[in-house]
Amino acid sequence: MEAINPLINPRALTKQALAEIYEQHSPGVFRYAYRLLGDQETAEDCVSDTFSRFLRAIRHMETPIDNIQAYLYRMAHNWVMDHFRKQPLPPLSLDDDLHPNQKDNPSSQVAKKMIQERVRAALLRLPAEQQQVIQLRFLEDWSHDEVAAALGKSPEATRALQHRAMESLRRLLIEKGNDK
Repeated sequence: MEAINPLINPRALTKQALAEIYEQHSPGVFRYAYRLLGDQETAEDCVSDTFSRFLRAIRHMETPIDNIQAYLYRMAHNWVMDHFRKQPLPPLSLDDDLHPNQKDNPSSQVAKKMIQERVRAALLRLPAEQQQVIQLRFLEDWSHDEVAAALGKSPEATRALQHRAMESLRRLLIEKGNDK
């Protein structure tokens, strides 16, 4: 008997299949939401609501079969944008180095932290779409095609957006004397 794709036939969706989708995609969706929101509890709410919406979409046959990851990130992005519309933007956390190298001396750790803070502050000054493309490309290590699918744009438009974002970021860092 041929296996039934649960995304094609929602009646074939088992608790185990949904759990596998959740286990595979929820950590990335959480990281993405946390970077945008800067608050763990709110990011957890985003993940929970994203997967609830995903389940409703499956039941209504509205889920794209080809790229679940991009669909989930798009849903999370929409949730975050709705959240921002309702209240002011909280600080963004972009800690690349969650586990600093123990060999680094304290002064290099402080310098690294200062650079991260400068980049974080500059990123916050970028438009939301530019922030998103930088986060997906460099922090989540997505391909241009994956970012394009998540943003609903062509890969070429995503590359252009990334280029503009990087140029804007560079200008912002230079403006503040942070080009070192």
